[in-house]
Amino acid sequence: MEKNRLEAFSDGVLAIIITIMVLELKVPSGAGLQALKPMAPVFLSYLLSFIYVGIYWNNHHHLFQSTRRVTGGILWANLNLLFWLSLFPFATAWVGGNHLAPIPTALYGGVLLLAAMAYYLLQSRIIAQQGPNSLLAAAVGRDLKGKVSLALYLISIAAACWHPWIATTLHVTVACIWLVPDRRIERALHHRQES
Repeated sequence: MEKNRLEAFSDGVLAIIITIMVLELKVPSGAGLQALKPMAPVFLSYLLSFIYVGIYWNNHHHLFQSTRRVTGGILWANLNLLFWLSLFPFATAWVGGNHLAPIPTALYGGVLLLAAMAYYLLQSRIIAQQGPNSLLAAAVGRDLKGKVSLALYLISIAAACWHPWIATTLHVTVACIWLVPDRRIERALHHRQES
């Protein structure tokens, strides 16, 4: 199967996720800058989630630039990823409305963990379909960055129960790790074009 419909559908879902998240930002009742102060946790959680959605969109784009065809397994793995990403608005609103509360922070970390696992599964399905010598397999290699991210998410979930600010710091750290698009795939694509 061609990949164009999968990419278009995924782009649409991610756009809707961002739209839902921004609609959760309620306009303050006052007209002064002081009215914005109570909204800081909500806005910061929105900002972090917006960055995460952007990271997934960017890396999803790179992932499918290295993919020629999709199978049913890849379609289902992609839907699995979109399901976990679709929970971002809920998790974002809950953690933002209850800034640094243990359970919402742990749930936010759980959603981040499950989305990362779903991305890893999607990446694995593509590699399985294209073979161990594929462009994506060569670009990803041992995927240390992905495995470190999963470990940090697990630690953040545990930390949220005792020190939610540590969990939030870990969430920001993982976002910073992935903020730059996955250069491994870009390099592999560039190398393929030069060959």
